[in-house]
Amino acid sequence: MPDFTWCPANEATIEDVETIFDAGGARTCRCQGLKVAGWIWRDSTQEQRDAALVEQAACGTSGPTSGLVGYVDGEPAGWVAVEPRENYPKIWSRRQPWMRRDPELEGVWSVTCFVVRKGFRRQGLMYELAAATVEYGRQRGARVLEGYPTEQPAGKAVIWDEASVGMLQVFLDAGYEVVASPTLRRRVVRHRLGGPT
Repeated sequence: MPDFTWCPANEATIEDVETIFDAGGARTCRCQGLKVAGWIWRDSTQEQRDAALVEQAACGTSGPTSGLVGYVDGEPAGWVAVEPRENYPKIWSRRQPWMRRDPELEGVWSVTCFVVRKGFRRQGLMYELAAATVEYGRQRGARVLEGYPTEQPAGKAVIWDEASVGMLQVFLDAGYEVVASPTLRRRVVRHRLGGPT
């Protein structure tokens, strides 16, 4: 069995993060979809998104950071974005009310994006990364983890770009529960880690 390990991105190298993003289907977005002002492709340049990822990951610093880096047998293989919900301004500016449930609730961290490097897919790495968000959230004092996954239609394949927000079963296996089903395929899930909710 491959050996899976993870660390907060600030404890990884920027080279490891770049390796995942460059071969993981997120070369252009750079995990900025819920962060940039306006529409990501129209209102930000590639250089701005590249620089934002570097700044937010804060590799080689004491943090804070914007995600976790997963390793398979020591090779950088996956990324999951997880940080306080208030760090995602477009969650609050979007018209969809399901992305800003319980706005007064404190200690909510959002899990918004998974990136798995080519060559490491179909090995259950997304499941490992989702489980890592729970351990990390507990370490950092999050009260609630929140995700916005897609539920795979029965008998239909899901392309990787659709799966970037995470698949529902991945979250369920990590202990998350469905709290809303705003569209036919979209779910809002939460994992309550402690404190009143």
